[in-house]
Amino acid sequence: MLEINQTAPDFSLLDQHGQTHSLAEYQGQWLLIYFYPQDDTPGCTIEACMITEVYDDFAKLGVAVVGVSKDSVESHLNFAQKYKLPFTLLADTKCEMIASYSADGVIGDDGLPRIKRISYLINPEGVITKTYPDVDPSTHAMSILKDMREILGTV
Repeated sequence: MLEINQTAPDFSLLDQHGQTHSLAEYQGQWLLIYFYPQDDTPGCTIEACMITEVYDDFAKLGVAVVGVSKDSVESHLNFAQKYKLPFTLLADTKCEMIASYSADGVIGDDGLPRIKRISYLINPEGVITKTYPDVDPSTHAMSILKDMREILGTV
């Protein structure tokens, strides 16, 4: 897992609309990067929908949200459309960003590699401010929102 106060690793990936995104694009604003195993699976859907429920609150606090999995651009588009997700989903089909953010390495019950459910809160200077290594999909969004309000002094 990456450390607090460490500069966040750069990335350059396509989103669900085929647009390229990089860390530099988010310079000057807060960024939540959350890694999840797979589009349209029960836990990942719960997590994405909970983030969607409080997305406007994140936006009011100046926090951009980016979800990352190894699914394709097409899979992300279908997932985002099906659940009306208002945030960016990045397709890391080669698992390069996933590896650089230490979100790889979990082996599933079937013996196949899985992506860790892990998140990072990155400050406007591109530095990791908080890590979330043990994510509960149903409460994760509210935990981050609470932390952001505390960080910004808007409790």
